[in-house]
Amino acid sequence: MGHATLGVVGLGNMGRGVANNIHRAGYELAVWDVAARALRPFEGKAGVSVLPPAEMARRCAAIFLVVPGSGEIEAMLRGRGGILANARRGLVLYDLTTSHPIRTKRLAAAAARRGVAYLDAGMSGGATGAETGTLTLMIGGDAAAYGRTRKYLAPFTQNLFYLGASGAGHTLKLIHNMVCHTIFLATCEGGRMAARAGIRLENMIAVFNVSNARSYASQARFPRHILSGKWDARSRIYNLHKDVGMAVSLAGALGADASLGKKTLAFLKKAVALGMREKDFALLYRDFEKIRRGPRPARPRPRPVRSGGAERTTGRIPGSRPRPRPPR
Repeated sequence: MGHATLGVVGLGNMGRGVANNIHRAGYELAVWDVAARALRPFEGKAGVSVLPPAEMARRCAAIFLVVPGSGEIEAMLRGRGGILANARRGLVLYDLTTSHPIRTKRLAAAAARRGVAYLDAGMSGGATGAETGTLTLMIGGDAAAYGRTRKYLAPFTQNLFYLGASGAGHTLKLIHNMVCHTIFLATCEGGRMAARAGIRLENMIAVFNVSNARSYASQARFPRHILSGKWDARSRIYNLHKDVGMAVSLAGALGADASLGKKTLAFLKKAVALGMREKDFALLYRDFEKIRRGPRPARPRPRPVRSGGAERTTGRIPGSRPRPRPPR
């Protein structure tokens, strides 16, 4: 497979699968994660080095950044101990996060000033796709750098789409996620409606999957993670809320309408307000009715009143009439 060394920063649900497939393909692999427990499965493996990002930049032909977002990447790039100050000639960075394309373009411009190509590559396929090497990538950035390094993507991808200039990959990824999550919530709503009519959820999904309402939600999400009772879609509600929020923000910047996306975002905001931020998003179906109602409004606090120089509490809601005192 040659002697290229490839790096992966971020070994969570997605990065772990990406790294394992690169290693299985025979490349020399460098890995890093801020969490020691994420590094343990790679320690001591033949052909694998645990290296901080700056050291990776000196050794690797390409580095795949699979971290939460642009903030973490910016911190890795900057400074004398960062990736850009230590990059070998010809280094290519692949940003596999889901991020706002405006920030992506700034990072790509900063990298270009140091002679480093920075490509945004939005992923689709989830943790399962990362594990099985069947991810779809939506790519934007330097076309020549992409042509030179696309062979390094083969171990963990099935479909590659080069979309144009920097930011194009992350733009389409946000649009993709807004549509995907809106379809998922529409399927949840349909399931709850069917239940009220006495129709079993599994029957609705079976009909959808041989009819025009079929989708990835009905074909994979519901059977694997909801009908199974596992509630293990392996992504947090936080991620959906973040991604749809960025998509709606991008729509505003583009002057595009995102009315349905805004409804999806509003529902996810209710879930977050109910304390579900870190919960698996499959639970959006289980708790659909509770989320739809939203959190209970806070009860007004009793208004203190002064009596004889001291404060006392009326115990009644402001604006209500006081109860008449009983006769003595």
